[in-house]
Amino acid sequence: METTAPVDDVVRILQNDHHDPFAVLGAHIITDPGNTPMVVIRAFLPDARAAWVVTNDPGGQEREYPMTRVQERGFFEVAFRDRKEIFPYRLRREMPGGESAVFHDSYSFMPTLTDFDIFLFNAGDHHRIYDKLGAHYAEVNGIGGVQFAVWAPAAKSVSVIGDFNKWDRRYHAMRTLGSSGIWEIFIPGLMEGELYKFEVKTQGGAYLDKSDPYGFEMELRPNTASVVNFLRGFTWSDDQWIEQRKTHGQLDGPLSVYEVHLGSWRRGENNEWLTYREIAHELTDYVKSLGFTHVELLPVMEHPFDASWGYQVTGYFAPTSRFGSPQDFMYLVNHMHENGIGVLLDWVPAHYPKDIHGLGYFDGTHLYEHDDPRKGEHQDWGTFIFNYGRHEVKNFLISNALFWMEKYHIDGIRIDAVASMLYLDYSRREGEWIPNQYGGRENLEALEFLKYLNSVIHQYFPGIITVAEESTAWPGVTNGLEHGGLGFDLKWNMGWMHDMLVYFSKDPVYRIHHHNNLTFALLYAFTEKFLLPFSHDEVVHGKAAMLSKMPGDDWQKFANLRLAMGLMYGFPGKKLLFMGTEIGQWHEWNHDYSLDWHLLQWEPHQGIQRWMKDLNALYQSQPPLYQVDFHYSGFEWIDFEDRANSVISFERKAADGRSVIAVYNFTPVPRSGYRIGVHEPGAYRELLNSDGAFYGGSNMGNGGWIQSESVPTHGRNHSLSLTLPPLAVLFLKKE
Repeated sequence: METTAPVDDVVRILQNDHHDPFAVLGAHIITDPGNTPMVVIRAFLPDARAAWVVTNDPGGQEREYPMTRVQERGFFEVAFRDRKEIFPYRLRREMPGGESAVFHDSYSFMPTLTDFDIFLFNAGDHHRIYDKLGAHYAEVNGIGGVQFAVWAPAAKSVSVIGDFNKWDRRYHAMRTLGSSGIWEIFIPGLMEGELYKFEVKTQGGAYLDKSDPYGFEMELRPNTASVVNFLRGFTWSDDQWIEQRKTHGQLDGPLSVYEVHLGSWRRGENNEWLTYREIAHELTDYVKSLGFTHVELLPVMEHPFDASWGYQVTGYFAPTSRFGSPQDFMYLVNHMHENGIGVLLDWVPAHYPKDIHGLGYFDGTHLYEHDDPRKGEHQDWGTFIFNYGRHEVKNFLISNALFWMEKYHIDGIRIDAVASMLYLDYSRREGEWIPNQYGGRENLEALEFLKYLNSVIHQYFPGIITVAEESTAWPGVTNGLEHGGLGFDLKWNMGWMHDMLVYFSKDPVYRIHHHNNLTFALLYAFTEKFLLPFSHDEVVHGKAAMLSKMPGDDWQKFANLRLAMGLMYGFPGKKLLFMGTEIGQWHEWNHDYSLDWHLLQWEPHQGIQRWMKDLNALYQSQPPLYQVDFHYSGFEWIDFEDRANSVISFERKAADGRSVIAVYNFTPVPRSGYRIGVHEPGAYRELLNSDGAFYGGSNMGNGGWIQSESVPTHGRNHSLSLTLPPLAVLFLKKE
């Protein structure tokens, strides 16, 4: 083997084992036996029959210099004894079939990542690492192309593979950047739309084809390649929305969220998915017509399995290609903002699937996950758990959350399965978990991660909201970091949802025995900043649709559903409703099909939808119903003890003391002359009555107005004598 390179290095190049092929390939200054410097250019061009260096000679004339084939598998070399410095060049290769191509040599370019980038990433503090790792447009020495970088510290070698090199790992072997664990290469001439993966060679010699953890786009499942996308070509027009969000926040006003699964909200005539751009117009118009302030999208990050609903993510930086391109998803968010609708995303930092192309066992070791299954695997879900104590893993997740806010203008994230992150023994038996350093069950690394996450989100994006789906009584989830809390803005009130669904499932004759379900939540209602959900999890897997959960005949089922929704809007806390509930869906949610929109041809379903629209209108027009959600001064019981009649009543109060009264009758028995106490005398207007004929009710009520009487009741000097409709709520206000 006649070559100026060390033979061992050449062998490692040929075997795809070299950690730094740039040290061998490309242009190098060496000295001949007489200690005279010269330039040597080496290239590994598998299967090439011949190769040339194309450059300008010292006189400026372009010339081709034939390279010597020093190894039959395609290692070429040429020496320039008259050159003392590295000079620009290209390569030409000729294949056995006669095809010839001239191209820039990837091994002639220096890295684009700086030492500071690497330092911050290894420390866990590079908040925009998504601009550095992955695939990005770069212009080096005036030549455009794609810069690839990936973190795989235990790999023996890493190559970029794709259509552009026939998925052959030999062509674009990457180099490591010191001890950072980052591999990189610049491939000139590549354009957007190219498919690619990273082929990782493990220390044991196995090859793993991995999607790009930082890839901005992925193929449609079942294909798993990443797609080069520079996230260019879309012009945002939501500056006014962003500025208003920044200055006024999103929690100061009403917040009612419509929870949506994009793949099944509405489909085409042949059950095909709508595109992001189609959904943008249809969903925005619908949400706006019903008066919701926000949508919350079940995870839109790329996922291989439809039935995971997006909760088992393989492409954390890629909107799913099921509905279009990243730019199409930008269009959806932008259009909603232009129409005054906020967009929240479900985000899943608790676990990820074991699909071979994903994050698991990424470089032949447990890189993103813990190596001990007692800490690294979710037994319930068959997934891996992130190693929150590893700086680079923490950096991956932190930057991912910030990425959706910067690149896609997302207004907030709802973090799934927070309880599973907080507890080391979550859903584990004795002996199946490892205590923390103090012998406790708290996951200290996950705790620090969540706190840091909330601090940087609120630092970079004022007005963004973070929401925790946390199902235990962990204290201070929504307390500020300065007070020892986790720093979330809102917490799903899972206890309230459970209690209400249990209560509403009971036949009214038995509700007398379950009255505490209605009132218990007020014992802790102001310990956190709560969001009240009727969510997707409660209408799947045999739990029945909300309407079908309700007891009684059809009339009672619809009345109960209107009553449940009215209870959510009366209670303190922000609101969330899963799609389909507002039209009285009978069947459980099925992710493979559209909602049952045909139900709206029948009056009872139209009535539910009208009720939802008017509830949102009432909610947004009445500050007492939203202004003081998180403090006891915004709520006052009138009567919580009338279990015999299954009736409760309370006042919601605004910051200026104005109030709205809510009275609920949870039985199908009308109550005439039902008296509740009020503080002030005067005429009280019936703002909303869920028993109105317009909503499908019996149209029983109080004629729109009730005059108070000087009859002391419930510790108040005045009272109202009401007609309570069956299975209904009344909202009242003093005029």
